[in-house]
Formats: sequence, C-alpha cells, structure tokens
Amino acid sequence: MSISVLFSEFLELMNPTSIFNAFWATGFGIIVGMLPGLTATMGVALLTGLTFRFMPEQAMVVLISTYVGSIYGGSRSAILLNIPGTPANAATCIDGNPLARRGEAGYAIGLATTSSGIGTFFGLVCLAVFSPLLGKIALQFGSWEFFVLSIFGIVICGNLTAPKDPLKGWIAGIAGLLLSQVGQDPIQALPRFTFGQLQLMGGLSLIPVLVGAYGVGEIIEVMQRPRDYTVRTKVRQVIPPLRDLFRYWKTIIRSGIIGVLVGAIPGVGEDTASWIAYDTAKRFSDHPEEFGKGSHEGLIAAETANNACIGGAVIPVLTLAVPGSAPAAVLLAAMWLHGIRPGPLLPIEQPFFIGTVTAIFLLSTIAMTVLGLSLVRPLVKVLQVPRMILMPVVFTLCCVGSFAVSGRLFDVYLMFLFGILGYFMRRNDFPAAPMVLGFILGPMADDNFRRAMIITGGDLSPFFTRPISIILWLLTFAVVLGRSTLFRKMLRSLKK
Repeated sequence: MSISVLFSEFLELMNPTSIFNAFWATGFGIIVGMLPGLTATMGVALLTGLTFRFMPEQAMVVLISTYVGSIYGGSRSAILLNIPGTPANAATCIDGNPLARRGEAGYAIGLATTSSGIGTFFGLVCLAVFSPLLGKIALQFGSWEFFVLSIFGIVICGNLTAPKDPLKGWIAGIAGLLLSQVGQDPIQALPRFTFGQLQLMGGLSLIPVLVGAYGVGEIIEVMQRPRDYTVRTKVRQVIPPLRDLFRYWKTIIRSGIIGVLVGAIPGVGEDTASWIAYDTAKRFSDHPEEFGKGSHEGLIAAETANNACIGGAVIPVLTLAVPGSAPAAVLLAAMWLHGIRPGPLLPIEQPFFIGTVTAIFLLSTIAMTVLGLSLVRPLVKVLQVPRMILMPVVFTLCCVGSFAVSGRLFDVYLMFLFGILGYFMRRNDFPAAPMVLGFILGPMADDNFRRAMIITGGDLSPFFTRPISIILWLLTFAVVLGRSTLFRKMLRSLKK
C-alpha cells in the first residue's frame, strides 16, 4: 500500500464525527480494560450491536478504537493493583506493579502508554505493508504447529514467572492445561471431568478463573499486610524522556516484530505475544536480574508486543477472513454485519478498505496516547485510597465481572474457588500466570491435537517432522535445558 493512499484515507477520517467516535470509544475501551473481568472481546462485542445502524466506516472506527483502548487499558490495573485488566496484560504485572510499589506509578503508566502507542503504530505499519506476506506465513500453520505452539507458550510462561524454581511454573501451566479440559470435548461433545454436574458441561469460564487467580488472590494478599502498609508515590514525571525510550530501541523493535508475527497466527492472541516478547527481552537484556523487580525494559517489551499484536491479529482477518485473536473474531463478525467481506477477494471488491482500516488504527493510536497520558495523575490516586475502602470496591468489580460473562451465579462461586487456589499458590511460590495461560491455550492445544490425529490416522510423526514444528520443539527444549543446572555445568566444562 502506498503512503499516498494511507495519507488520503487518514485525511478523510479527520472529520468531527470520526474524531469524536475514536476518542469516546477509546476511552470506553480503556475503562473496560481497567476493570477486572471485562475483556477487549466483551467491549468489542458489546458495541457491535450498538453500531448496527452506523455507517460501516464509523462502525469500524468505534470497534477498532475500543479494541485498541481495551488492550492498553488493562495495563492500568496491572500496574496499580497487580491485577491484569485483560489476559493480554498479565506479563505487565511482573514489572509494572513493583515500579508502582517503589513510587514510580506515574512513570510506569507513562512508559506503558508510550510503549503501547509505539506498538500499535508498529502494528498498523506492518498491517499496511506486510498484509499479503504475513497472511501467507500464517497459512502455513497447521494443527500440528498450533499444538506445539501451545506447549511452547506454557513452557516460556512457566520459565519466566518462577525464576527460582521453573518446575513450579511448569506444574502450574500443566494444571491450567488440564483444567481447560473440563466440559464437553470440542469434536464429539462428550462430557469430560464434569462428575455429573450440569454447570460443568460448558466448561470453566475464563473470566472467573482469571479474576479469581489474580484478583481475589491479590485482595487476600493485600488485606493480610500490616495496617500501616501504604504505597507512597508522587507523579514527578509522566512522559518518558526520549533517551529512555531510545535506550531500549532494540527491545521495542524486537517486541513489535514478535507481536505482529504472533498476531498473524490465527487463534493465538495478545497474551501469548506479550509473554514471548518478555521472555526474549530478558534473554537479550544486559541486566536480566532486574526483571521481575521493576524493570523498565520488561514493561516496555510486554506493552509493545501486546499492542503490536492487534495490527497483526487484523492481518489474517482482512486477508484470510480468519481471526488472529478473540477480539479480532468479534471484529470479523462485525465486518460481515456491515456488509464487508474480508478474505482474498477484499482487495478486488473494496481496494481501499485495508487503507481505511490502517488509517483508523492511526487515529485510535493518537486517541489512546492522548487519553492515556492525560489520565495518569487521576489514576495514580488509586494507590492513595485506603485498602479497607479500595479492596471491597475491587472485590465487587471482580464479582460483577465474573457474573456479567454469562449471568451465572456459578461463575462467582468459581471465582471464589480460584481466588483461594491463587492465594495458596502465591504462598507456596507457584505463579498464577502459567496456570491462566495454560487454561487459555488448552482448548487450542486439545482441538488441534485431536484434529491432527484424525488427519494422520493416529500418526504422531508430523508433530516432529514438519519444519515449523521442529523449530518450535527446538525452542521449547532450549528453554527447558537453559534452566537445567546439569546442562549449565556441562556447558561450563566445555568452555573450559
């Protein structure tokens, strides 16, 4: 796509209606992302029905702005409360909350905002330039690659979140993988691990699991602290100096590339992108010991990748009519609702639509950056609210978020159960993030493993012989062996 086409499409969008829709929808998305239990998928789905009578272009402005704002908004609660507003911001908690605890909440939010803006901008550039190419790469992933990719994501997450004992992280990830199998299997609809309970036939919902493990577990943890425990923070600086961002330019570019590539793979999503980018940043960092203790580089990597993933996730939507993430799936449905037919024929039927979507992303990025930086000071005051007042409010939001998914009281009970489980996992140094990621990736692993076995008639060899699968297995084993004490001793002896 030429720059002139993109510029002309952007100029067409610069009218009062589009600007107003972009700003209010982005603000709505930020609020949805901040509230525990309300995800980007829910925000986009909620507004899809409300935009039914909108013109297609304005409907896309509203929905894409909500998508961008929601993925970014989850970083606010992750930094201030150590509760990721969306699954995409789980990696942000690792360094974002420690920064807030040591008095740098304003700077952390400013850093997350600028990183998110850069990541979204990187994603829209790749959306404009590499749509056909990345669409072909994503098409190379079969059921075998998706299964191995699931295992790779869990191993990476377990390795990152349990620095002292990665085995505990991997155990938590496998536990999440097993919990995701509760309910009817996706191929034959046979009940599994339901124990005759009708409420379990539909499986365990993601939002109660996420909110319970992170939200309720964090609430119990905070309420156990000494009465005089407070987080003192002053907003001395919000906008990071350019030298701070330029210092990590390699991390920003690397994380942006990872986000776009992961987003272009159908069905993976922003949460996996942020974990892979965080792991890669730690491996290439000059100061890996700072990760998990308030590393600026770790926060930048996570927030750049999950927002760059948005542009990547829209690429297969436009080129293949296959969503790259759950919010992108709702966006795809909205396009069909408004008479837009994504897929290989889109450039022929609507040759300028990709340019329009790219211009909308640019407008949404501007709105997100402006709103994000202007609302830092009011939001940092959350840390000054006494915990005896704040925690009941957060707990109420957790209950509302869990109940709002499907209107079942059972989901609230499920949230309590996983809250208690999350608390005991914290007390025994078992990280919650691998369990949640395993729960998210479990259906994808299960569905693709069984489909692959049906295609090959039970032959396991393609899992280990297909080129992309081999690369993913090698990366997985490299992560595991890299944490093995025996393997590291062998490497030291070889060096000597």
